[in-house]
Formats: sequence, structure tokens, C-alpha cells
Amino acid sequence: MTAVETPTLTVAEAPFLQAIVQQIRANDSYGTYRHWADELLLKPYVLSKAQKREISVEGDVDPITRSRIMAFFRAVAYRIEQETGMLSQVVIDLSHEGFGWALVFSGRLLLVSKTLRDAQRFGFVSLDKLNEEGDRLVQKGIELATRFPEVSQW
Repeated sequence: MTAVETPTLTVAEAPFLQAIVQQIRANDSYGTYRHWADELLLKPYVLSKAQKREISVEGDVDPITRSRIMAFFRAVAYRIEQETGMLSQVVIDLSHEGFGWALVFSGRLLLVSKTLRDAQRFGFVSLDKLNEEGDRLVQKGIELATRFPEVSQW
């Protein structure tokens, strides 16, 4: 078994991966990532099982990991908003132990609800898996948004 799977997907081919890159750059107030390649920005999201095991779950979730989780779920909200036209927001509640929730909502409609555990180890074995999980959450959110549009209205 390989440590990290070889990517078969490029960022240019995946709207969800593009959305994460956009979220990372949007929150880069000092322009640090302005000239970084998209794949380099997404590299921290790719962790092998062995790399995940090396990350301690003792103690607080570091701010960089928190921002990576937030960028992921903001990308989900952004893609849902793109597809449905409904303004979507993100709330993430993480305990100091790395347990919590990520919620994406529009108006009064909860579009995505994801339990987070061991958030210190947040990552995926490849860009393909990252994209698959993001697209899956986006599709579920779109289904709910189109099924209950009146609930998302204020």
C-alpha cells in the first residue's frame, strides 16, 4: 500500500478544489500565497495513514489546522451557493480536544452537518479523495436546498 496515492486529478479539473484554493487565498491577508501553485496550497490536506498516526490528538487543535478545516467547509458552502444561488454560511464548533461539528446552512435550512473527531488529523489520502468528499457534501447540500427552498428564505 502506498503512503500517499498518486493524484489523478488536477486542480484545474475540479471546481471543488478550485473553491478551496480560492478560500485559502481569500483569507491570506498578507499575500503570502499569492504566487504559490494551487497544488502546493492543497498539499497540507493530503496525509497518508502513517502521517495521520504521527499527529498527536493530545492538546488543542492548532490554528493552521482550524483554518484548513474552515477553508474546506467554506468551499462546500461556496459551491452550494454557486449551484443554487442561496447564500450559505459556515459554523464550526470544535472543542479543545478536537471534537465538534461543522455546519453549512442557508437561512433556516441546515444543508450540511458533519461530525468532526480527531480534528488534529484532518486530511485525506489524496487530492482525489479530498475532491470526492467535498463534492459529496456539496451534492447533499444542493439536494436539500432544491428540495426545501422555502426554508432557506428569511
